[in-house]
Amino acid sequence: MRLLDEIQTAPISTDAGLESIRKEIAATRLKLKAIDFWLRYLEPIDYKKINGPLPVEWETEVFEKWEKPYKREAAGLTLAELYLDEEMIERDTLLKLIQLSIDATKIFTADSITRHLATPDHFFFANRLFLMNLATVYTTGFECPNTENVIPELHNMISEVKMIYACFNKSFSATPLPDAYLGLHENMLAFVTAQPQDFAQFDHFTFIKDYVNPLFALNQQLIQRYKVVSRSFNDYSINNNALSIFDKSFYRMQHPKGVYSLVEDPTVLNEIDRIGKLLFYDPILSTNNMRSCASCHIPKQYFTDTTAQTALQFDRQQRLPRNTPSLVNVIYNHLLMLDGKHISLQAQAKDVISNLIEMAGNEKEIVAKVLSCKEYKTAFKKLLKYTPGETEVSNRHILSAITFYYSKFSYSVAPFDEAMHKQQQLDEQSKTGFNLFMSKAECGTCHFVPFFNGVKPPYVGSEFEVIGVPADTNFSRISPDSGRYKIHPASETLNAFRTGTVRNIEHTKPYMHNGIFNSLEAVLEFYNAGGGQGRGLDVANQTLSGDSLHLTADEKIALIAFMQSLNEKITFENPPPRLPVSSNETLNTRKVAGEY
Repeated sequence: MRLLDEIQTAPISTDAGLESIRKEIAATRLKLKAIDFWLRYLEPIDYKKINGPLPVEWETEVFEKWEKPYKREAAGLTLAELYLDEEMIERDTLLKLIQLSIDATKIFTADSITRHLATPDHFFFANRLFLMNLATVYTTGFECPNTENVIPELHNMISEVKMIYACFNKSFSATPLPDAYLGLHENMLAFVTAQPQDFAQFDHFTFIKDYVNPLFALNQQLIQRYKVVSRSFNDYSINNNALSIFDKSFYRMQHPKGVYSLVEDPTVLNEIDRIGKLLFYDPILSTNNMRSCASCHIPKQYFTDTTAQTALQFDRQQRLPRNTPSLVNVIYNHLLMLDGKHISLQAQAKDVISNLIEMAGNEKEIVAKVLSCKEYKTAFKKLLKYTPGETEVSNRHILSAITFYYSKFSYSVAPFDEAMHKQQQLDEQSKTGFNLFMSKAECGTCHFVPFFNGVKPPYVGSEFEVIGVPADTNFSRISPDSGRYKIHPASETLNAFRTGTVRNIEHTKPYMHNGIFNSLEAVLEFYNAGGGQGRGLDVANQTLSGDSLHLTADEKIALIAFMQSLNEKITFENPPPRLPVSSNETLNTRKVAGEY
């Protein structure tokens, strides 16, 4: 209420008046962060009214698998503080942002909170979300516009959580946080206390490696030991058995097995993988029997195509409008394709194979052609018994074998992961690059730990961003590709694309949805200049700041060094020496991986 009073009385046309409001917002934020632990977990939707980072969000979360996205307007402290930087400030607008925030807090009545606390279960899941946010959101400025307040807020939050822990142990003595956990939390608080107040100077790397990730492991062990049960969809993606945020099993968003989801027998899985690999390289899936999945997703090029800005269309004359995305780590997205068109790997594969400008395959013809090959037919007939309810081999079996094959390349680790697990040392330049990534360079506000894509805690949604990618390197105009708008038209989704992963980025050029940039240096310079807006393009809904990051030459080198530390140690396989023979002689001239 003090903040409302300040807004109502302060002379907003003066610097002194605006500064007094900023100070009151900062004080209010500290109070909010003291209870962030509970609010963010128990009421995630209403929390965005209290401290939403974006004015409008389109829900593209895991729940889109069951319902269409819908528009949600945010409000609260972050947006109010950002509004103070506008040229024309209206008191009524500012008051509305804060009043909506106050109204949202009404849901957090005593009963709203305490009814969840009759058992210890919610505590451990709220604590897990708190730890995940320590690694991703709380230190990056994602929802704190004044970066001078990032570390003070962090310190205050960790200190206040210490009291939450004490109250919990007193109330639930049968399922306590052990001394080992409390001691490490105390050490984390001491570490933050000793760090510089400037978040650009904060040692994000050590903070996560030595404190956050080990605390996460201990909390996961307690979830297992105490057999606590979540009743929240916000825990949908997290694997309770993963003991590291950087474990490749930490969260999973796709089901690579498809119709073979019940299969656990390694021998059977190996057979599915073998058949899937053959199909991936087999142009029999295309109408002209000359183009395979491997034509564009070249396995030894990290399942992308580094040789061209975009791949050839089916007609072998024109180019596809979008760059070939890598299939490595694709399982760590709820929504697939750059525009989020699909929710499953199998639907994505089906779309590409049937797309008239990609493979132009016909479903019935594909099944018939595949089964004309004795090797395929024998294998799929044997596998039928592992798909209850399925009496005939269908396109679903073919697609599931393919997705199971290529998904196995998503489980490899990078030197950065090994450093986080304390299995090896990371060089100082890469550490510096990571700290820049999380602070001054603002990369970490869109590419979130641990997979450095657009999926942030609680890892149930994919972020879409508008960064103003140009149609050409002269920045004459913005790319005409409307992106997410094609799937869900709205002013906010125009030219928006799903944020991809930074992992293996050194090996997956060219970059951006249209392959416009051919080097990491060019990409960094694009962001450093403020995206499309920073280069003079009219991008009214750009989510990336149009201001320069003022990165130095050495800082850009360090950022690239960090990104190189995310190159995963993948063992790629050689192509199959041959393809299955068909009873249709005209199909037996097809080549492994196709002809173009």
